[in-house]
Amino acid sequence: MLHELKNIFKQAIINQENNIKNVLVTVVDLNGSSYRKPGVRMLISSNNTSVGAVSGGCVEKEIIRRAQSVFNDNIAKIITYDGRYRLGCEGVLYILIEPLDITKHFRTLFLNAIENRESIKIDSYFITEDEAKGNYGSVITYNNQQQVAFSNSFDIKQTKDKKVFSQELKPLFKLIIIGGEHDAVKLCEIAANLGWQIEVYTSIKDSKSQLDFPGAFSVKGTTPETITFSSIEENTAIVLMNHSFVQDLKYLVKLSKYKPQYIGIIGAPKRREKLFNQLFEYVPDLEEEFLDTIFTPAGLHIGATTPEEIAISIIAEILAVVRKKEPFSLKKLSKNINN
Repeated sequence: MLHELKNIFKQAIINQENNIKNVLVTVVDLNGSSYRKPGVRMLISSNNTSVGAVSGGCVEKEIIRRAQSVFNDNIAKIITYDGRYRLGCEGVLYILIEPLDITKHFRTLFLNAIENRESIKIDSYFITEDEAKGNYGSVITYNNQQQVAFSNSFDIKQTKDKKVFSQELKPLFKLIIIGGEHDAVKLCEIAANLGWQIEVYTSIKDSKSQLDFPGAFSVKGTTPETITFSSIEENTAIVLMNHSFVQDLKYLVKLSKYKPQYIGIIGAPKRREKLFNQLFEYVPDLEEEFLDTIFTPAGLHIGATTPEEIAISIIAEILAVVRKKEPFSLKKLSKNINN
């Protein structure tokens, strides 16, 4: 959810530059079940626009209406939303609505954490009451232990009798795409909608630019011999889309030194055994743990045929692997989806 917070802060900064006030909405507690878990956020601006959502749409209008007092007096408040007798929700949400003031110092620390792929911690202080106004708010803590409050009016020293919702946000999920053909472009476009940090490596003989890959963080021309990887031990997936057995093998040899969570390779099932056998010839001491991270052909078997559909099947498989879930139809589920 770090990408959602990134988008919220980005819009908040734009609003501030145009003298538009912002309030941040955070679901801090839940009694029962809801469309989304505590920790989801949305931005409401004084020009009646918003960014993000805290539910499937059944809560937002009421939150926007009840947030107006925060714009008027700059005092944070706690509200509840009881969805037990409404369509779509089955629980009581406790929602923190607080002023959001992004100082230059705040902005610098946050952007540095994003660039350095650091985790951040957010503590939100509240009470479980409805329409409770007072010294409630959130504080963000960085790896260097620096703390910054979301609002200038929030005093963290006066939080002794309050509850706290703590959340650690990991670095943006990284997707490395190795390949420069049409299917790689579609994978990049669809993954970008998830807020992933996408790095694309194309052939140095036919290098591309970011204009060719909408949503990519970077696009570089390289070879298996010259490519360098950094920060791929966790929170990272790699998809090889070279359409070349030799190139795939060379990249796998290079990747065998690392431990990404997922390595997907497009191609026919019949070449999998041959690929593994030759990989062992180049890397005799290859660990079985590394082989377990390789998925070829990449993607879930959902009948995908077009580049866009194949991209969706690959992304779905990545999510299932990273979140340790065995895919199945939700209609077979008899309990809470989020369990």
